[in-house]
Amino acid sequence: MLTRKEVSQLFSDSEHLLEALREANALTLRRHGDYVTLERAIFISWWCSLASCAFCYMAKQRKRLSSAEKAKRAPWRVVAEAELIRRLGWEVEFLSGGYGAYTLEELRLLAEMVAHAAQSKVWLNVGVLSGEQLEHLRGVAEGVTGSVECVNEELRSEIVPGKPLAKIKRMLAEAGEMGYSTGITVILGLGESVSDAHALLELIAELELDRITIYSLNPHRGTRYENSPPPASLYQAGVIAAVRLSFPEVKIISGTWVDQLPNIGVALLAGANGITKFPLFEMFGTRHGRKVEEEVVYAGRRLLGTFSDLEVLKGSRALEPERDPRRVFRRTLPEVSREAKQKLEHLRPRIERAIEEYVEKVLKNVSNKEK
Repeated sequence: MLTRKEVSQLFSDSEHLLEALREANALTLRRHGDYVTLERAIFISWWCSLASCAFCYMAKQRKRLSSAEKAKRAPWRVVAEAELIRRLGWEVEFLSGGYGAYTLEELRLLAEMVAHAAQSKVWLNVGVLSGEQLEHLRGVAEGVTGSVECVNEELRSEIVPGKPLAKIKRMLAEAGEMGYSTGITVILGLGESVSDAHALLELIAELELDRITIYSLNPHRGTRYENSPPPASLYQAGVIAAVRLSFPEVKIISGTWVDQLPNIGVALLAGANGITKFPLFEMFGTRHGRKVEEEVVYAGRRLLGTFSDLEVLKGSRALEPERDPRRVFRRTLPEVSREAKQKLEHLRPRIERAIEEYVEKVLKNVSNKEK
């Protein structure tokens, strides 16, 4: 693991940063190959019983929501999104929802249905789960994610007061002992300092994580960050490089927004294996979707999936096997319960209609942008 001094040098000396990017790029290619995955978190609810995070869009929606039940997405729309993600060769990054949105049985059934639709076991990012809850979900989920967001304890007390780091660490430790893969998400640009990057490395080492998603702040209107700029591209790249050099085997997913697409290439050179945080149905087939693909190409990587092929989106043509992560990584189909299969069969007409609506939305958006 990089020392505190070595991490500090990444952000104070451009020569050190450039050398770190070179080493991280070479290390990534040796350990992981040149594949890059397109990742998408599937939101399953807009409800969060905490609703206290200073940067979060969902926290600002709480006053408009009368109950957790009404804030849930329709299950057929969730499954339809998962089926489209599989069709396009994307990965379900995780199922994401706020605290207290679903009962345990509801969550288990939904995770099974999404896994069947995506043809891959899913990760969960649904708040802190107890040991008993983790035990109940074992076999359904591949991994568990903790939304750490920031490792600076003083800053955490201000911006994520309802999420004690100790509880997240306890969950991830227990999940790892049970055989789950484990990961965290962090957001850069919340007011942390570059010195916090070493504390992040210490946390990854302590928890022996398998995956980390490193987001660039996307300022939301109505939050304390609405007028804050996103972090510098080289700052995000430096943090990614520090993680890659310290933990060669960890999967790194880099998250950026539409106005920061040029950051993708340098994030990949820094060691990212996947890219995320895109509004799929607004960007697909447009110049923005093509820009994502271009960034991957110029970073010397091979993109799995597509962000532009409308024929694949429509189902008129299948994605080439060499671009399908399920075939490239030789995934085995997840086993799901009879109850989940029966539920999917019952919902099939609604799922098909939802898929048609999503496809029509993309085609209309592409047509409007080409005028």
